[in-house]
Amino acid sequence: MITIGSVIDGKYKILNEIGHGGMSTVYLAINEKANKPWAIKEVRKSFRRDFELLKQSLILETDLLKKLSHKNLPSIVDVIDSDENFLIVMDYIEGNTLEKLLNENGAYPQEQVVDWALQLCDVLCYLHAQERPIIYRDMKPSNVMLKSDGSVVLIDFGTAREFKEQNAGDTTCLGTYGYASPEQFGGMGQTDARTDIYCLGATMYHLLTGHNPSKPPYGMYPIRKWNPALSSGLEKIILKCTQKNPEDRYQSAKELTYALGHYKDYETETQTKCRRRIIKFAVALFLCMFCAICGAGFRVAANEKTGNDYKTMIEKAGRTADVLDAGILYMDAIEIDAARADAYHAYYDRVIEDGVFDEEEEELLIKMNMNSKECLNVFEAKNPLEYACFCYEIGNAYWYYYVHEENRKTRALSWYEAALSYFEGSSEYCLEYSRCRLYVEIGSFYKKMIAAQIDGTDNGIYGKYWHSLAQLKALNDKNPDRDIITLRMYREIIVRVTEYARYFMDDGVSGLEIMEMFDRIDTDMENMKVGATPAVLEEIEKIQNLRMLADKIVRSTYKR
Repeated sequence: MITIGSVIDGKYKILNEIGHGGMSTVYLAINEKANKPWAIKEVRKSFRRDFELLKQSLILETDLLKKLSHKNLPSIVDVIDSDENFLIVMDYIEGNTLEKLLNENGAYPQEQVVDWALQLCDVLCYLHAQERPIIYRDMKPSNVMLKSDGSVVLIDFGTAREFKEQNAGDTTCLGTYGYASPEQFGGMGQTDARTDIYCLGATMYHLLTGHNPSKPPYGMYPIRKWNPALSSGLEKIILKCTQKNPEDRYQSAKELTYALGHYKDYETETQTKCRRRIIKFAVALFLCMFCAICGAGFRVAANEKTGNDYKTMIEKAGRTADVLDAGILYMDAIEIDAARADAYHAYYDRVIEDGVFDEEEEELLIKMNMNSKECLNVFEAKNPLEYACFCYEIGNAYWYYYVHEENRKTRALSWYEAALSYFEGSSEYCLEYSRCRLYVEIGSFYKKMIAAQIDGTDNGIYGKYWHSLAQLKALNDKNPDRDIITLRMYREIIVRVTEYARYFMDDGVSGLEIMEMFDRIDTDMENMKVGATPAVLEEIEKIQNLRMLADKIVRSTYKR
């Protein structure tokens, strides 16, 4: 155990504690001879059943950083592995992440963003030029620190990997949805330098527009859609960075560096086109006025036909046996009238009826705002509360039904956040607001938990997390959701007790409270068995098997 005033490795004097949590502590230390501050992260091994897994992640990150030396990368000078703890000696970086600055200040001027992007390109050139090129894979504002001198530092190498030419594909799908390139989700070969080009393009998009590509509806549009004053040349560069096909992007960070340094040179052609568009617009305006006079008499008939077509599509979808075919018909209805809620809610009901929300069904969801009519944007603008209800439903689809369990909470969180902003203050939707708030609290815990453990800032977060789970169950007791959602909520509670029993105890959650929760879940499941479908009975059986293990762990942890 490190103590204040002690000296580590004969040269790092511990000055004070700057972060503390259930399994780790971060200290500020100084090398008195060099008068240089360092951060020393102590990761304690006690009470951590999966420490070896965490240790492997730490070792991967530290091994990568130890062999690198670049002004825009943090330095790790030492890793000390003892019987009691795992110590990492690293740069002490003072500053804020670009994500925090975005949240506080909104979008940034293009000259500033280009300066940051050029610094990050320099880092990528360095990483990609290694004997075994390092692919970072998780460029985003939260992983970029801005220092007081205006320089940026790329942090968090937990998802980085060395490029291996003989590999057909990556072994894992890592990255942040919205910023990650299509090939990071499998099926398109392994990630390479062009993957980092895509992630940097998405990061620039967020910094310039203030619109987060990892939040609904996950689309990236030309940046001048949000701010016409932005450079058309810079718009072309970001569009090229974020092409789905890696062959259509810049092929190296060096190419991107050149383009960013000359982004204003790309504007001449665009300006010429704009002048031509003005002339065309004047002609078109005259023709439109003429057509408007002629077309007034047709509007009533057209509106009636639109309503009938919309209704026909929904009815046809309801009779269609194949879920994907039905989803396409709901999409057709949505394109007819993007402001009406019926087709959106019917789409949700249909895609989760088999208990799984898969990639093809998700693709339809993404197309709702990637088509020419930008349907979700229209829905949000013209029918905001129904849009919020749909966001809540899609949050549930991801949280409880999504086929890739490891990505469920991350993708659900942004949909719940979108719904929450509209439900707040609405007396009509107070139940949905309460549920959304709890899902956001729980999702934020999952999002930050590992980083908090490593940084030593997880003290107290487990107790808050447990109470959020308990409140969510209490709300569901009063107004039960679908049986599958209720049961998967129970399974989550039991699984998390199995994983975090020790931390719950340290944060003041009593063993009696946990066991009482288990008893109520047992009673609920017995009642649900009456007239239950095979799918519900299967879920109950899975939970009962997990329940026995959780019971043993609670009794062992609390010495009951």
